[in-house]
Amino acid sequence: MTRAWLILGDILVTLLLLVSFILFYLHPPQPSVEEITRVNIHPLEQNFTLPATGLTLPEMNYTVTVEDLMRMAQEANKTAFVPIETFRDVPLEEALALAEAKVGYPVFIRIFKREALLEVWIKVEGTYRFLKAYRICAYSGKLGPKLKEGDRQAPEGFYSVNSGRLNPNSKFHLSFNLGYPNAYDRAHGRTGSYLMVHGNCVSIGCYAMTDDKIEEIYRLVEEALKEGQRSVQVHIYPFQMNAENMAAYSHYRWYDFWENLKEGYDYFEAEHLPPKITVENKRYVVSESDGS
Repeated sequence: MTRAWLILGDILVTLLLLVSFILFYLHPPQPSVEEITRVNIHPLEQNFTLPATGLTLPEMNYTVTVEDLMRMAQEANKTAFVPIETFRDVPLEEALALAEAKVGYPVFIRIFKREALLEVWIKVEGTYRFLKAYRICAYSGKLGPKLKEGDRQAPEGFYSVNSGRLNPNSKFHLSFNLGYPNAYDRAHGRTGSYLMVHGNCVSIGCYAMTDDKIEEIYRLVEEALKEGQRSVQVHIYPFQMNAENMAAYSHYRWYDFWENLKEGYDYFEAEHLPPKITVENKRYVVSESDGS
């Protein structure tokens, strides 16, 4: 009789252990707020640009909580991208007709690095209208400005192209020089040369297009300069600088620089005229457009 009770006791203990394991698996204990460890995100040793999209893995070096990581993931999911499959290449003549414009009218260019897009705007009746977007074939580097010669980084900032910066005999089919380093770059001690928009779809610091696309862009710039436009402004941004994207990238080392760039982005978005850009105290100063 005693032996039977011992066997029954062993069975009950085994059952209790089994039930405990099941409950632990289904309902694991949750740490308190005090127990949440902090996660250190180390900077990447190398930055990678994804083909065609221009998207880069983040450059971060700060300490965050698990809640911070979850919030950052939610912000990143809000970021609007331009999927390649929805990108429509409108023929230039069709785009000109839609804008009620002609080749030779003044033009303005915006480049968005992460989205790998080059926009051309054209001046009609006093303000600039969207003309056409071009998919950038290749660029090198990561989000952020160019710092020095040989860093293989495509620049960001406010640049301009005059007739002396056009090169119809470029070894990259056609090209125009962006004028890097500009006054801002020089104020920060940055170095580099021959930073261009060109054809041939290869890049070691430039923004490269396919040959047929650079032919259209070059033609629009060249003819505008021939017809009297003093220079064509080229504004280069890391991404579309809306509130959602700015929030998603608020932890990056270049955020203050991007906030400065956003002043020029916001002015054009509001006025559809390129602002006057000067440099004071190592910052871009965005002023009312002179109408060019």
